Amino acid sequence: MKLIIVESPAKARTIKNFLGKGYEVIASKGHIRDLPKSRFGIKVDEEARTLTPEYSVSKENAPTVKQIQELAKKADEIYIATDEDREGEAIGWHIAHAIKKDPTSLPRIVFHEITKTAIAHALETAREIDMDRVNAQQTRRLLDRIVGYKLSPLLSSKIQKGLSGGRVQSSTLKIIVDREREIKAFTPEEYWTIDTVFAPGIDANLYSYEGEKLDKLAIKNQAMAEAMTERIRGEAFSVNAIETKQRKTSTPPPFMTSTLQQTASSKLGFSPKKTMMLAQTLYEGVKTPTGTSGVITYMRTDSLNMAKEAVEAARDTIVNTYGEKYLPKSPKAYGKKAKGAQEAHEAIRPTMLDFTPQVAAQYLKPDELKLYRLIYTRFLACQMTDAVFEQQSITFKSESAEYRATGRKLLFDGFYKVLGTDDKDKLLPTLEEGQSIALESIAPTQHFTEPPSRYSEASLIKKLEAEGIGRPSTYAPTISTLQARSYINIEKRQIVPTEVAFTVTELLEKHFPEIVDANFTANMEEILDKIADEHHDWQSVLIDFYFPFMEEITKGKKEIKSLKMAEPIGRNCPECGSELLMRSGRYGKFIACSGFPKCKYTEQVAEEGDEAKPAAEPETTDEVCDKCGSPMVIKSGRNGKFLACSAYPKCKNTRPLEAPKEAAVPCPDCGGKLLFRQSRRGAFWGCENYPKCKFISKFEPTDKKCDQEGCDGVLARRTYRGKEVYECVKCKHRTPIEEEA
Repeated sequence: MKLIIVESPAKARTIKNFLGKGYEVIASKGHIRDLPKSRFGIKVDEEARTLTPEYSVSKENAPTVKQIQELAKKADEIYIATDEDREGEAIGWHIAHAIKKDPTSLPRIVFHEITKTAIAHALETAREIDMDRVNAQQTRRLLDRIVGYKLSPLLSSKIQKGLSGGRVQSSTLKIIVDREREIKAFTPEEYWTIDTVFAPGIDANLYSYEGEKLDKLAIKNQAMAEAMTERIRGEAFSVNAIETKQRKTSTPPPFMTSTLQQTASSKLGFSPKKTMMLAQTLYEGVKTPTGTSGVITYMRTDSLNMAKEAVEAARDTIVNTYGEKYLPKSPKAYGKKAKGAQEAHEAIRPTMLDFTPQVAAQYLKPDELKLYRLIYTRFLACQMTDAVFEQQSITFKSESAEYRATGRKLLFDGFYKVLGTDDKDKLLPTLEEGQSIALESIAPTQHFTEPPSRYSEASLIKKLEAEGIGRPSTYAPTISTLQARSYINIEKRQIVPTEVAFTVTELLEKHFPEIVDANFTANMEEILDKIADEHHDWQSVLIDFYFPFMEEITKGKKEIKSLKMAEPIGRNCPECGSELLMRSGRYGKFIACSGFPKCKYTEQVAEEGDEAKPAAEPETTDEVCDKCGSPMVIKSGRNGKFLACSAYPKCKNTRPLEAPKEAAVPCPDCGGKLLFRQSRRGAFWGCENYPKCKFISKFEPTDKKCDQEGCDGVLARRTYRGKEVYECVKCKHRTPIEEEA
């Protein structure tokens, strides 16, 4: 028996489908060995000046390791088939150690797509584990552990509990905070435009006045604008020049990780995290007409390379589907774009061009299909001809003023044939040079300059890529970490830093400038690339960072003054006796129990200098607690009023003030009552038999069954994008209600 070890169960199932009975495929489910969670896990030898990681297998990974070990004992040959990046290389190395094998003795197979052909080729071209890549990953992991394990406790002790710092995380946060500082410091500047329309309906912009070219802010006030308007209104205009040129719009390159995340965000509204989850599914294997297969190449890549065979297949598809005029004479190539991009990797592309979006619609879930269509059409478009526009420019001139009007016309759609375009032709009328032209309207308009916009997730990723901060695999997790630590909120698709983000960034700028320096972080990425590609000494990198950094940590513990956002006020909580703290929140200051989250007592502080307003006394009721017999009282929470035991915190019994609303249908899993409930995460329908039955639905279920193959869920009625639809509570497949019949 031959054993193949991959990372994910989905990938294991897909590969197993391609191989015969002589193969067994098992998933490690990611890292099976790592630095311990409960301690530093790095042995520092100051005399020898070495840093040695102390890896261990966690309890949750122990069953997987045991299963791999048992299969490895029976196997005649063991293949490491983890992802082809530094992280995957390191996972393979850890697997070898976990099964007590020499990593260099195990054949290492790699592939950019999970198809039968790719797997067969990989087995024929096995190599050894690349220790340079492993060492680059170990360096990154240890650097992150050093910063996180040593800096995070300092932030927690000086500012507030639960804070964290990190190489990529903290430099990313500074970028967000710096943008917010720009916005807050921005002073609007007044300027005016003279909006003019020439007959017949030609919008034109004032280009020059009295022989001087005007910039955006040239007309500074109303008096100046009105004087210019009055003079221009009284002058005669003629067509001074007509210029027509052909312009080409080049085909876009195929996707790599960052551009896929940006485009999915702007066009589909997907977060980077969601984009990567969907791409992972498409890569690891979905149902197709020929069985389960990966339908896109590896989704964590910073390369724009494409396999020659894939490009030829794209060219065949283009000529057969759209005709010769859409096919350039020679294939188009796009060199590596990102710093350190690995040429061995490919861009993100479909693996089977006959699995068109039209065919895929029968097999993929709605969001999977949207992302797949984006990848499929972009790949075809990158091998098509350029689009051709006719650019038009007309200059209107009077004694004192010169105006310009522009328009364009699409002459040949080229790659837009696949991608489509929202740009409509803006055609100018046929005029002749020297021809008189009349003013239809002219009026001065006031404007004010606007501050720079906040980053969206897409624009932040573009900025990180431009600065060389992080790598494809880190963009989405970095944003998720900043959200989880309450450093940022995402409001209307804009990233807004919280108050604590400013406090943390200011502290780091003053005492740990390298950690928030984009150049330092980017340079470190380049050093990691050198370790992976040029045999650079990884231990020297760690040593050069560790000892100076630890000196700064020691100095910081002594010298940094407390910036705690939660200070004792000298009183104890009336409910549990713990110390009360003055805290700063999104809506100002408030007093809260230090025993949170066990005790949720709070007091309002209306304005600075006002006395604290204790929480309102709970209302008494005639009901008694069914657990301890004490009177029940009415309290107010974030989800409204509820009944609570007056003996709190000794007895924590609570129940709704009113009987919960019951659904018209029983629980589809156990037949119990479905009740409408409220929680911190919002409203939902849950089974009365919880926790024995864990059925849950955000929307009220109906008695209709899902018709998707292999799904036994029920449909819930909801509104989606302004339309009434049925949505399966399990697979989330949606059906418009108007098409129900």
